[in-house]
Amino acid sequence: MGSFLLRILVSALAAMITALLLKPAVKVDSFITALILALVLSLLNALVKPVLVLLTFPVTIITLGLFLFVINALIILLAAKLVPGFKVDGFWWALLFSIVMTIINSILISIAGGND
Repeated sequence: MGSFLLRILVSALAAMITALLLKPAVKVDSFITALILALVLSLLNALVKPVLVLLTFPVTIITLGLFLFVINALIILLAAKLVPGFKVDGFWWALLFSIVMTIINSILISIAGGND
């Protein structure tokens, strides 16, 4: 449970940093919004993403896995619809948000020691 909470906190911090880097196209109102966003993204990644990956498996194979970036962007856009105070200005910004947040999240998790 502690590892899950650490990952949620780190993801919230990563979302805040990413939103600052991609301002004004991506907006996160507060750290509470970022926490809610981290929770929603973890739920969407656990419940919706596997279904999308399964449904788009042939396309993912043909594109050598690059279609997973599209799925990640769609998950970000869905989260933007669900989380008040989180705004993304379109598909390409969602794609960039996904990539940058993943990189920042990985760096922060390694600093926090969450890979144990």
